[in-house]
Amino acid sequence: MADHDLVLVTGAGGMGRLVTERLRAQNVPVRVLVRREDDRAATVRALGAQVVTGDLTRPETVAAALDGVRRTYFGLSVSPDHLLAATVMATVAKAHGELDVLVDMSQMTVSQMTATSTAESHQQRLHWLAEQVLDWSGLPVVHVRPTTFLDNPLFTALAARSIRENGTLALPFGTGRTSPVAADDVAQVVAAILRDPGEHVGRVYELTGPRALDMTEVAQEFSKALGRTVTYLDVPLQWWRTEVLAKAGLPQHTEQHIATMAQLHRANRYDRATVDVERITGKRPLTVEEFVAVRKDFYLG
Repeated sequence: MADHDLVLVTGAGGMGRLVTERLRAQNVPVRVLVRREDDRAATVRALGAQVVTGDLTRPETVAAALDGVRRTYFGLSVSPDHLLAATVMATVAKAHGELDVLVDMSQMTVSQMTATSTAESHQQRLHWLAEQVLDWSGLPVVHVRPTTFLDNPLFTALAARSIRENGTLALPFGTGRTSPVAADDVAQVVAAILRDPGEHVGRVYELTGPRALDMTEVAQEFSKALGRTVTYLDVPLQWWRTEVLAKAGLPQHTEQHIATMAQLHRANRYDRATVDVERITGKRPLTVEEFVAVRKDFYLG
């Protein structure tokens, strides 16, 4: 990409920070849209990114952030405002008329949804609708649909709690299989598309870990990474939701989303594996063992 091709990244935390890190490491000029000046904004500024404050639900601030921009990453954390933000972005970007690519952070669950399906979470429904809006806009869109993140509380905070308490991975997934992907692997995909979008525009990429595992196999990966025995404990979904998830202090919208993810895991809706990460980045995505191993102190406390 040319040196003057400024990239807009929405958000300085989570995926936004990781994408910014990847782009700045290759001296790509980045502007980061943040809601407020805080430590996360200071972190991306220290990477050499421009930082502007605004709100994805306010067209005037999105228009200002897009000024001089040719390539955009659109994503935000789990939020009831997701569809509104996507609609504002699509409307303003279409009027802007200068984008080479807009990379949309979606979810793999969307590929199994229809206009009338009801089994999914409110957040997953918002992602499905947002994809429709972005496609209708006629913008040069690339949809990136990761499966469950290894960085999700399901595999981090909640897993660490039960591992410390009794050496178990206590989740209500039954015999369902899953192929969680590391956020950093997803960020590498997004950054690669933003650097060279040509062949990717109009495509949908589904991102997973290297292979699908049942939860007993996931526990074995944890055991190898942590150097101690971790066993999978299948717990009743409703008990887990009221006795574990409800006590995690999450916003109601986020809690409902994670509870639904657990239910869909139990229904084996996450039993998929693709090679899209390696196809785009040239590198195999992290395994569960590799992800956990570098966070050993976090899991063992």
